[in-house]
Amino acid sequence: MGCGRVGATLAQSLESYGHSVAVIDQNAEAFRRLNADFGGKKVTGLGFDRDTLHQAGIDDTFGFAAVSDGDNSNILAARVVRETYGIENVVARIYDPHRAEIYQRLGISTVATVRWTADQMLRRMLPMGATDEYRDPSGQIRLAQVDVHPGWYGRSIRAIDEASGAKSAFVTRYGDGLIVHPETVLQENDILHVLVHTDASSTMERILTHAPQLEA
Repeated sequence: MGCGRVGATLAQSLESYGHSVAVIDQNAEAFRRLNADFGGKKVTGLGFDRDTLHQAGIDDTFGFAAVSDGDNSNILAARVVRETYGIENVVARIYDPHRAEIYQRLGISTVATVRWTADQMLRRMLPMGATDEYRDPSGQIRLAQVDVHPGWYGRSIRAIDEASGAKSAFVTRYGDGLIVHPETVLQENDILHVLVHTDASSTMERILTHAPQLEA
């Protein structure tokens, strides 16, 4: 739902992967953003209207993305699709980061556009400690990128995990992803990505952004 720049790009990407796609927008002029060779359905209407959803093929749908420019419309459409039609793979773009967090806790996957963009900008300007890359629908588990103090370089992943209470998932090394093992040694310029319980995030961040304690 939504044929703005994001919606059009998403629809065309899905089609390029071989999926059948329907795009809903209340403004028929918006479909001009789609490439001329787009073969999916173009449905004019509201994404939370049942007649519109049936016209788009909701009864045979695997996933639904609400990416219009209105938070209220996106949330309403996402809830209708999930709760009325039982579609599990539903995601909504939300500009308001506080509302995004609330709906995430209700089990609706959200992309908080403003918060994500701000975090990405800040990370490229300043060390940021830990920033979210993903949260599970319950909001209890985070996948976070962590700015690690240089004192941890040369230490094993086992030592880092034992000290921080987190579970290192992978590192980005020279632009490539590397799944880590307990004996993997963190190198200079590695970007560390960890899984951590939300309640333990601040402790993990405090430990890894400071030099490790000297061993007795």
